[in-house]
Amino acid sequence: MIKQYRLSKELSQEELAEEIGISWRQLQRIEHNEENTRISTFKKIVKILNVPDEEIIKFIKK
Repeated sequence: MIKQYRLSKELSQEELAEEIGISWRQLQRIEHNEENTRISTFKKIVKILNVPDEEIIKFIKK
């Protein structure tokens, strides 16, 4: 989900990671569900990408 929204905003991993204050490698692991993320980081991601609430709920339920 995060990757699709990032690409729709035409942001690279590096750009998004810089905006939220994490490394691009950490963002890559988050996008591939290889790493759990802090709520504060997740909130920054969904705010920047304008992810709808319904999508957030679907993502969390997985």
